[in-house]
Amino acid sequence: MTNTTAELEGLLMQRSLTDPQLLAAAAAAADFRILPDASVIKIGGQSVIDRGRAAVYPLVDEIVAVRKRHQLLIGTGAGTRARHLYSIAAELNLPAGVLSQLGASVADQNAAMLGQLLAKHGISLVSGAGLSAVPLYLAEVNAVVFSGMPPYSLWTRPPTEGVIPPYRTDAGCYLIAEQFGCKSMIFVKDEDGLYTENPKTSKNAILIPKISVDEMKARGLHDSILEFPMLDLLKSAHHVREVQVVNGLVPGNLTRALDGEHVGTIITAS
Repeated sequence: MTNTTAELEGLLMQRSLTDPQLLAAAAAAADFRILPDASVIKIGGQSVIDRGRAAVYPLVDEIVAVRKRHQLLIGTGAGTRARHLYSIAAELNLPAGVLSQLGASVADQNAAMLGQLLAKHGISLVSGAGLSAVPLYLAEVNAVVFSGMPPYSLWTRPPTEGVIPPYRTDAGCYLIAEQFGCKSMIFVKDEDGLYTENPKTSKNAILIPKISVDEMKARGLHDSILEFPMLDLLKSAHHVREVQVVNGLVPGNLTRALDGEHVGTIITAS
């Protein structure tokens, strides 16, 4: 195991980038958290934004109030319009990369709308290279809005089945939290959290306050509230080792979660 920059650089110059010793040396390097005091919140497209004014306006008010005490990176989902696009594109036999572009366009639209609603409070929308300015926005107004779809576009990883992009807005928002080394990742949905069954169709559904990724998979719940591939990202993460799912339609839930309360469901990496 190497302990110095010179030793690591020597391995990088001499070995394949998949060499086990090189990978171990790189993993042993000290982690640097870029935004350790910030939290990422993902506003669901279908679960929140598609519901319109009744769901979005109270959440906007809550964000404006809570950003006085918390630094927020606010990501947006795509929602129902993206599902319509996926349906048409899949019927046309278009590949996953094209569907990824189409889904991103809808998440972009939702980010633009949310950004306009928050503009009078000084909260801006950023995208692409503009993400480099996030620290400046956080320093000035404690919040920023971004589109949740990861920018894989035509380079998206092909799914094992079908053509729906495997990494969508849940994964995109989570990756921002992990790469920036943020304090927390909160998914704002329209349910109180993860249930034993679908609460929309089953009266016997029971809320699960806390669960690990492995437990979710063992119980067949891995694709029930968050995108399945996002859970694999969580399991291999270095910084953000748990995520929280809250009901954004209940006033105060987001604030309580940001304040560290156990609201909804917490999903842990291990």
